[in-house]
Amino acid sequence: MTHQPKIAITTGEPAGIGPDLCCALQARSDAQITLIGNAQLLRERSELLGHPIADAQIFNIDLAAPVVAGTLNPANAHYVLDTINEAVAGCRDHRFDAMVTAPVHKGVINDAGVLFSGHTEFIAEQLDADPVMVLAADDLRVALATTHLPLANVAAEITRPLIEKTLAILHADLIAKYKIENPHIVVCGLNPHAGESGHLGHEEIDIIIPAIQAAQAQGINATGPYPADTLFTPRHLEGADAVLAMYHDQGLPVLKYAGFGRAVNITFGLPIIRTSVDHGTALDLAATGKADNGSLIAAIDLAVSLAQANLNHH
Repeated sequence: MTHQPKIAITTGEPAGIGPDLCCALQARSDAQITLIGNAQLLRERSELLGHPIADAQIFNIDLAAPVVAGTLNPANAHYVLDTINEAVAGCRDHRFDAMVTAPVHKGVINDAGVLFSGHTEFIAEQLDADPVMVLAADDLRVALATTHLPLANVAAEITRPLIEKTLAILHADLIAKYKIENPHIVVCGLNPHAGESGHLGHEEIDIIIPAIQAAQAQGINATGPYPADTLFTPRHLEGADAVLAMYHDQGLPVLKYAGFGRAVNITFGLPIIRTSVDHGTALDLAATGKADNGSLIAAIDLAVSLAQANLNHH
């Protein structure tokens, strides 16, 4: 018997395209959807865009200030965080089987005096978990060892414990969330040509190779490190269940090129299922009707299938 998973969708930055994307969702027969956001804002945006809101329920969160589409207002930053907290709490106490997040604007939350480096880190902190950010498009899954860091700080953050921990989380969640029995993880080097035997950097020799060997000793099917410029080719990706990239712009440009508009951000390492869109708030498209909700639909599809597998498994 298949259950209808209960999916919470946070509607994101109110001045951005999040509310538009949520208004344009069609009713679904395979899930019960709850939109978490301001009911009046969603109704106004839905009337403006001519999209009657599908049969989704709305869990209302009050705004602090009126919303002007396309104009950020730090006064509403806490409203955005409240929507995320409500979805996390609902997943934690099993009112929801998964959560999907529409885009937020990191800058305006920081402008409101809240240190915020992203959804992934914020949700993980609420759940006291170690997160791994993974983007998926079709069969390509790219995990990141480091996420939202200035490039100048990346090399210092790449440590053997970090790589070992990331590989362990990836391995565990490919099994737990995707039900892949013996997942194969291919690992990128940090440097061009994966360090060229130490001529272009020592991180591979000193850190990444020992971490992969330690993971292999734990029964994890990890291989590499491979040069990132050739790893993302069909021959090297064949048989790989996930790629571990060392930093944000090493792995994500390829993935977004391969699947923009249908790529999904999923957080591994959490005790809950959380997926998200692969794009930002697109303030210039808010309330214009030009925003494409393909990535949000893909994120909901993935959340539903993972939640379904989870419900059927238990």
